[in-house]
Amino acid sequence: MNLHPLGQFPAVRPRRLRQSAELRRLVSETQLSVAQLVLPLFVRNGHRVRRPIDAMPGVFQLSRDEMVREAACAQELGVPAVLLFGIPDKKDDRASGAYAPNGIVQQAVRLLKMELPQLLVITDVCLCEYMAHGHCGIVRRDKSGARILNDPTLNLLARTAASHAESGADIVAPSDMMDGRVRAIRHELDRCGFTETPIMSYAAKFASAFYGPFREAAESAPRFGDRRSYQMDAANANEALREVALDIQEGADIVMVKPALAYLDILHRIKTEFGYPTAAYAVSAEYSMVKAAAAQGWIDERAVTMESLLAMRRAGADILITYAATDAAKWLKE
Repeated sequence: MNLHPLGQFPAVRPRRLRQSAELRRLVSETQLSVAQLVLPLFVRNGHRVRRPIDAMPGVFQLSRDEMVREAACAQELGVPAVLLFGIPDKKDDRASGAYAPNGIVQQAVRLLKMELPQLLVITDVCLCEYMAHGHCGIVRRDKSGARILNDPTLNLLARTAASHAESGADIVAPSDMMDGRVRAIRHELDRCGFTETPIMSYAAKFASAFYGPFREAAESAPRFGDRRSYQMDAANANEALREVALDIQEGADIVMVKPALAYLDILHRIKTEFGYPTAAYAVSAEYSMVKAAAAQGWIDERAVTMESLLAMRRAGADILITYAATDAAKWLKE
């Protein structure tokens, strides 16, 4: 496409098409719609529980009844999907709560599909919230230290995804970054008869400092070390494309970039290279920084939030996962 002007000033005046809101909308190249939004929710046991997350103003750990209310509010505004994270009462070294038939996410999915059958329910498939040590895989300790084991973890992830699908999840979303996890999950889903359940892979998930508030919300901070041995190095763009290619080959139906704003170049390259349905996750610190600055009166929360989401769309995102989904839906209706 030729982007060079075919004429010169004064015959060519780009400002002519910026004179009114109606003109600007008419020639807008990128559209932001409520239909693209996904609201993450943190669910725990209890009744009438709305536990505030200090680092994420306006976000709560919710009991299942409150989760339904929050999801219903979002759905009424047009938000088509939620992404569930579970907070178990107990943790162990095998993440048994992640794939328990009556685990917190499994219960939450069943309730949501009963109460709000048209709402798309996406489940985060990971083990960190359920592991006593807070890592996303099985840990082996020896004289040289602790290692997160890749291959033994795959079976647990596959069991977790299948249990979510059995509970009624519309989409399963593995976020662990173990090699081969999409293949293992696809195989187990198909073996159990869930051939139509899509996989939304956290395909390019970076070891980011932007996850801090989430770890408070999900109670998932690692007890030792960090996640750099399995999450991606922020310096590597070409590797991100290889990760996405592998996940697509293994059966991913949707690929994701996480975080969003600091990785818009990755998002654009992935969408351009593969053309697959692509999600961007506006992570906790992105949300919290906007909230904190807005609380000080330094920025316009609505304007900054909507501009940020538009930037993700412009870079290539088809799906926008954001803690501000309900607010954004309200603003889009105004």
